[in-house]
Amino acid sequence: MRYSDWVPIYEEILKDFGFDRAKDDEAAKVASAIIAYKGRTGEKTVKQEVEELITGKRVIICGNAPCLEHDIREKEKEFDVLHFYREYVVIAADGATSVLMRNAIIPDIVCTDLDGTIADIITANRLGAIIVVHAHGDNIEMLKKVLPALNENVLCTTQSKPFHNVHNFGGFTDGDRCVFLAKEFGARSIELIGFDFEDTQVTTRKRKKLKWAKRLIGDIL
Repeated sequence: MRYSDWVPIYEEILKDFGFDRAKDDEAAKVASAIIAYKGRTGEKTVKQEVEELITGKRVIICGNAPCLEHDIREKEKEFDVLHFYREYVVIAADGATSVLMRNAIIPDIVCTDLDGTIADIITANRLGAIIVVHAHGDNIEMLKKVLPALNENVLCTTQSKPFHNVHNFGGFTDGDRCVFLAKEFGARSIELIGFDFEDTQVTTRKRKKLKWAKRLIGDIL
C-alpha cells in the first residue's frame, strides 16, 4: 500500500482512538536507531527474504482469538505438521506465536507490537522466524528492551511515516498487519484462522480494534 493511500485511514484511526501522532513518529525513530545496528552479513536484506517467502505462495495467517487451537486442529485433519509447512507460509499475529509453538508449528513470520509472550517471540526468532516488529507510541519502552534481544531476522514497521529501515505496509492491529504484509508481497492466496471479529469476551477498546481489523481486512481481501 502506498503511504499516501494509508494516510487518510491512519488519520481516522488517530481521531477514533485519540492517539498521539508525534509519539508514533518518536517510536519509529527509536526503532530505526536500534535496527540500524542489526545489519546482515549475507546479500539478502530481511525485506527481500520476506518477499521471497511470500510472493506467489499460499499464506495462512493465524490470529490470536481463542478459536485458534480449534482451527489448528481442523487444519491438521487436512495436513500433518510437516505438510502444513509444505503447503503454507505461516504468519502469526503476536500472541498466536505461543499457541502455534505449543502445537509444534514455528511460524515463518511473526507480526507483533510486543504485547504477546516475549519469551516465545524471541524463541521463534532464534528458531528461524522473521519478526516484524511494529513501533507505535505505546510501546517505545518495549522496543528498547526487546529489539536488542532479537537476531538479525527482524523488520520494523510503523503506522506513521516510514523511514528507510522502518516500513509502512498498511494495517493497524497485529492481525490485519499480517494481511497487509501478505498482500504487499504478492501472496497467491491468503487464509485466516484464529480470527473472531465478534468476540464478546474482550474489553470495549479491544472490540473497537477488532471492528477496525474487520474493516481493514475486508477492504483488501
